[in-house]
Amino acid sequence: MRATLVVPTLNEAESIGPVLRSFRTAAVEANRGIWASDPIDWEILVVDGASTDGTGDRARAEGARVIVERQKGYGRAYQTGFAAARGDYIATSDGDATYPVETIPALLRRLVDERYDFLSGNRLAYLDRRAMTTEHRIGNRMLNLFLHVAYHHYLAAAEGGRLEDSQSGFWIFRRSILEQIHPREDGMAFSEELKIEVLLQGLRFVEVPIRYGERWGRPKLSSWRDGFGNMLFLYRKRIAIAQAERERRLAHAADTGRTRPG
Repeated sequence: MRATLVVPTLNEAESIGPVLRSFRTAAVEANRGIWASDPIDWEILVVDGASTDGTGDRARAEGARVIVERQKGYGRAYQTGFAAARGDYIATSDGDATYPVETIPALLRRLVDERYDFLSGNRLAYLDRRAMTTEHRIGNRMLNLFLHVAYHHYLAAAEGGRLEDSQSGFWIFRRSILEQIHPREDGMAFSEELKIEVLLQGLRFVEVPIRYGERWGRPKLSSWRDGFGNMLFLYRKRIAIAQAERERRLAHAADTGRTRPG
């Protein structure tokens, strides 16, 4: 079985080596243990945003395939990575050492054994306060609250009917679901759009608690700017969903009227 780890990066030369080595060590150990009967052929794919600090070179030195994506955006990097991934399963992580990449092989085992389509990590479960500013924590809570109010009907597809961390970028999923979902956001809202698309399609979704650590290097997020943009996306997406559902109901009613015996 083949799987791909997709890592978007931008000037993360300091952390990308340790991140990839930690993942590789865990993958090798898992292939001797929990994956011994069907070892995974892991591809490591780094989508680099034209870094100027040698991030791409360090990733290549760790055995990664590196694609340079000059168009800016978190979502754009992932769209490029997903299109290029060769694995039957895709896992994701940032390159700043915040996500527990060493847990990916075991979590993939759970996804396969329990027949989930999409697994997402909940960073807020065991949050190290040094890993997220107060503004960032408040923003996450507000976005999660709005999502629960506006999208509660669709959350029934998620295990337990809840999504605690809509902004998490730590995912593992079957590559085949990309034929059913069509996220298009180029920016930070891609993370919540991806999850919403999965839920809209009724795919088997599970969220698991993960540890989220302090990042290496300077933060790239603007809590208020990105938070407002994500909130605006959630609102617009919800309006678009309601409009599409209304149009489907009207079309169904019209078709029923035409086929009803006179």
